Amino acid sequence: GGGGGGGGGRRARNNDRRDRGRGNDDKYIERVVTINRVSKVVKGGRRFTFTALVVVGDGEGTVGVGYGKAKEVPAAIAKAVEIAKKNFFHVPMIRRTIPHLVQGEDSAGVVLLRPASPGTGVIAGGPVRAVLDCAGVHDILSKSLGSSNAINIVHATVDALKQLEQPEAVAARRGLPLEDVAPQSMLRARAEGEADKRAQAEKQEAEKAAEGVGA
Repeated sequence: GGGGGGGGGRRARNNDRRDRGRGNDDKYIERVVTINRVSKVVKGGRRFTFTALVVVGDGEGTVGVGYGKAKEVPAAIAKAVEIAKKNFFHVPMIRRTIPHLVQGEDSAGVVLLRPASPGTGVIAGGPVRAVLDCAGVHDILSKSLGSSNAINIVHATVDALKQLEQPEAVAARRGLPLEDVAPQSMLRARAEGEADKRAQAEKQEAEKAAEGVGA
């Protein structure tokens, strides 16, 4: 009977809100999606191991997913975090949403992601939200079709995000001018977003300089 793997996912709900990893690397957001206990019958009884599915990101467009296995929960999470960091990839964004509609699949899991206007928020279930939060997507609509298995859903979300392209890449591939690929509103939103980001960075620099003077 290989059906015993899916039962422990509920246990991890409480871990969702715990941003682990403050001790090791402040700039990363970590979300524990599931923790499962796996038992193996050996001579003399059962041996238990724990598996952890973790999403790690910088909240600025970089995200990765890792799956760790160990005899203790903290060790399984730590392993998953290391693997997630090795799996980092970049998510193209325009003003904290995605550039276009995209669908990702993994096994029976299917996830649909749709761009949304500023202020919409992240409309997504737990596993999808974990990936989007860590990536730094703030406005998006999502729909989970097919499997409700958290592992499949997380991997389907990653598959969707990896298909995203900035308008320039699409234009180059299709041999079309940028205006034919991206609506003016999107290009304008991106320019505004970049201006906002620059203003924010300048403000932070000024605050840092003021702190230096104050010290």
